Amino acid sequence: MQQTSPGSESAILVSIDLGDTDYHESLAELRLLAETAGVRTVATVEAKRQRPDAALFAGSGKVQEIAEMVERMEVPLVIFNHDLSPAQMRNLTLKLNTRVIDRTMLILDIFAQRAQSHEGKVQVELAQLKYLSTRLVGQNADMGQQKFAVGARGPGETQLELDRRKLDKRVHLLKERLEKLKGQRDVMRRSRNRSDVLSVSIVGYTNAGKSTLFNRLTKANVYVANQLFATLDTTSRKMYAEGAGEIVVSDTVGFIRHLPHGLVAAFRSTLEETIQADLLLHVVDISNPSHDDQIAEVNKVLAEIDAGGIPQILVFNKIDAVEGVEAGVKRDEHDRISRVF
Repeated sequence: MQQTSPGSESAILVSIDLGDTDYHESLAELRLLAETAGVRTVATVEAKRQRPDAALFAGSGKVQEIAEMVERMEVPLVIFNHDLSPAQMRNLTLKLNTRVIDRTMLILDIFAQRAQSHEGKVQVELAQLKYLSTRLVGQNADMGQQKFAVGARGPGETQLELDRRKLDKRVHLLKERLEKLKGQRDVMRRSRNRSDVLSVSIVGYTNAGKSTLFNRLTKANVYVANQLFATLDTTSRKMYAEGAGEIVVSDTVGFIRHLPHGLVAAFRSTLEETIQADLLLHVVDISNPSHDDQIAEVNKVLAEIDAGGIPQILVFNKIDAVEGVEAGVKRDEHDRISRVF
């Protein structure tokens, strides 16, 4: 976890149990997301409700409790483990007298920190602007001066103060730039297809071990870390496989439950590598108790980007952390490899 000073990057996490079966996993992920963003969690507030409060999501009593904690602990940030409506965010900001962000804003912030390529940065800014466009009214007046604070990174002061027309113009410009970059990527892909090279994409839940597998297969040196979204930009390398010849292997961004829909749309061109692949290696962290749910989440997003019909091999990783699981392969009824341990 990054060291952070108490006055700048400390936060209270808020999670409301609405009866979802994955509630505890989602809260554990929020803690990891906060840590990945460089946030020091000073307290976690939980509550149970049948449905979100229309005005404050958490209800007036719970919000009052959080407001007292914010004042007592002088916390500059409250992070909700949910998507907040623009009205809820405005109301909460006023009631808590501090900055409030939701799960989507936190994920967007991490993406803003991690994007390395020009295309990745353009995609992140596009997703942020689309998200912020509904939330410009009622933002703190000093929001622009906090552009290096969690949840306020990326477009920055100038972008946040744009009127609707200028913001729409910027979004249009970014879309045009993405189309141009997509065109360049298509030319490279067509050239690869003409040479009849097999294309393999490594997909999976975030922090499942995709980049580690990619490095082992291709002898590359892609950044690897035990944190969420260590990889954002798609990296492709060639490798030689006996019996198959030359193969292009691509390492892709990890998926997560409740991935912001706008982010999937904005990263569609990065995920084009996945859509165009001949085979998907779906990496699964078998040591995670929720790995079946994680497989379902990845498949849901794959279906969303029209990659649901591509053949998959499930690669169960981290078997050393699970008792009784041995290395090996399993085959389907057609004698094709379907699972690798």
